Amino acid sequence: MRRTIIDPSQLELTEKVVTIKRVTKVVKGGRNFRFTALVVVGDGNGHVGAGLGKATEIPEAIRKGKEDAIKNLVSVALDPNHSITHDFIGKFGSASVLLKRAPEGTGIIAGGPARVVCELAGISNIRTKSLGSNNKQNVVLATIAGLSQLKTPEEVARNRGKSVEEVMS
Repeated sequence: MRRTIIDPSQLELTEKVVTIKRVTKVVKGGRNFRFTALVVVGDGNGHVGAGLGKATEIPEAIRKGKEDAIKNLVSVALDPNHSITHDFIGKFGSASVLLKRAPEGTGIIAGGPARVVCELAGISNIRTKSLGSNNKQNVVLATIAGLSQLKTPEEVARNRGKSVEEVMS
């Protein structure tokens, strides 16, 4: 996964909680309940990240998840009509997410976890399909993995030693 160093203090980040799970540990004295929160943060302008927070209280778990998500921010290559630059399949564990670019006016066609990631990344025209596992955490991480590996036409042209026009044709 390609990670560029992003200063989160310069971004206006919004957060969305994807899931909150209650985890039970049975001990000698009874049951211990803890909560895990999967949180996605993004600036709506090509930066998105996901994090997992665990605590005995829900608000504390969400706060920890947000901090973890800020540490894991990635940049997303967007084209002028707020879609992705090319089709790609993001993979994480057994979850795969097919990301397809879409023309202006399509909107976000995506399932719950992938939709949250696309909205917070600033993508407004995309089609996605979740393949394999439908575990929310793995789908979110697969979507972010796919988005982080997208390349702009300029990057591809530079790597191949060609002009942008030659690459786009």
